[in-house]
Amino acid sequence: MQTGKPTWWDEANAVLSNDEILGPVVRSYPDESLVGRGDLFSTLVRSIVGQQISVIAADAVWGRLVDLVGDITPESLRKFTPEQLASCGLSRPKSSYIHGLALEAKALILDNWDELNDEQLLKHFIQFRGVGPWTAEMILIFTLMRPDIFSIGDIGLIRAVQKLVPEAETKEEVLEISQRWAPYRTAASWYLWRMLDPVPVEY
Repeated sequence: MQTGKPTWWDEANAVLSNDEILGPVVRSYPDESLVGRGDLFSTLVRSIVGQQISVIAADAVWGRLVDLVGDITPESLRKFTPEQLASCGLSRPKSSYIHGLALEAKALILDNWDELNDEQLLKHFIQFRGVGPWTAEMILIFTLMRPDIFSIGDIGLIRAVQKLVPEAETKEEVLEISQRWAPYRTAASWYLWRMLDPVPVEY
């Protein structure tokens, strides 16, 4: 797992900066990039916290969770009940999912990430309760640094594409537009999120 800027970022940036649609956005953030933390479990928990709520709300809940638990590890989370985790502002289902993942961490975290393709990784993650396609895609983006992930289930990405291309009215049309940014749709996603938020999205 990579930390810091992805090894492929500069090449992706060079390609996308010349794109007719996304280029102006890319050129607006010349010194910023996706940053990997190298901590899969923490990224997974943070992604669950962020499910179906705004970035600001997710940051607030995350802050309270860190205040309660400390470092977000399976060992630290197992010391608390789902009810105690919910006191941080998590919904009951989310607190249950996070507690369950702490118990299943050994099965969750594999040693052979580099041997698996994107589809195999997504299939692995979504077998765990509370991890759907969007959450799994966030892991591939923010921890495993896979370069060509575009989450069509992400409302922010859809809104950003529609802001750039108003005639893209359906998810299918948004997904079709995203194909122009392959094989660097992860970088494209980061810039699309950056359009909408005053601070870079992190998980």
